[in-house]
Amino acid sequence: MELRSPRLWGTVCVLVSAAAFGSMAIFAKLAYAAGLDAASLLFLRFTLAGLCLLPVVLIGRLPWPRGRALVALLVMGGVCYTGNSQTFFMALNYAPAGTVALLLYLYPVLVMLLSAWLFGEQLTARKWLAAALTFSGLVITLGLELAGQPLGIALGVASALIYSSYILLGGRYATGSHPISSACVVFLAASLTNGLIVLAKGDGLHWPHNSAGWLALLAIALICTVLAIVGFLVGLRWVGATRASMMSTFEPVVTVLLAAVWLGESVSMSQLLGGALILAGVLVLSRPQAEVEVSDIHD
Repeated sequence: MELRSPRLWGTVCVLVSAAAFGSMAIFAKLAYAAGLDAASLLFLRFTLAGLCLLPVVLIGRLPWPRGRALVALLVMGGVCYTGNSQTFFMALNYAPAGTVALLLYLYPVLVMLLSAWLFGEQLTARKWLAAALTFSGLVITLGLELAGQPLGIALGVASALIYSSYILLGGRYATGSHPISSACVVFLAASLTNGLIVLAKGDGLHWPHNSAGWLALLAIALICTVLAIVGFLVGLRWVGATRASMMSTFEPVVTVLLAAVWLGESVSMSQLLGGALILAGVLVLSRPQAEVEVSDIHD
């Protein structure tokens, strides 16, 4: 029973995180319609999220990460999150959205393979089955649209590699730190680097023009950032990097469903089938086992 509860708790946290991340595309559309550009949105997103958690850390006297954990979290926020966002948006200029999204979601397989190569994680039959189910579900949900210029393909793969690095760093070095103070460090580091990008652009910071834009921005900061990243860091502690990355593929399923409910977009049978395959992969990973795997300890 001791083995099951942490795995179940971690699975719930990662799925809540994926659902929160999945809602970001909806709120981002509203934010862009209110006058925000990508650079301003990213800067304001992480700044507001950091300012939200900073009083919690200070008033609650939560321990700040130290040593390698602190360095890892600074890199996760300042380099990985910023690099992932920038390469993703740049890739959209050279390849269709479906191609870029599909390439980004290579990251669960990359995390699994890199964990085996770098950290000696055991590649079990269950993980290979889950990887096959989740990636097949993604191909069906997003559509196999591998088109675009070579630069767009390269940027899409780079985005997946950078996000894989984010997950591996968190799984290897940050799971022993408090998730709220860890998330606060990630947010503030990402705020700093995205602020530098806004300054480098030279056209100033863009603000929302109406109340709907401000509400969308707050939702992105609180739901799609604070809840999403804290939930992921908590879940990462219990299920490990490989499982957490595969479970996160639930995110596009949430995006498709929310787009249907809020924006009136249609949902095809192929998207429903893809979502079912992704959920099947999540269930395969979340089933309890009689024995503890090496990856459960060292992910």
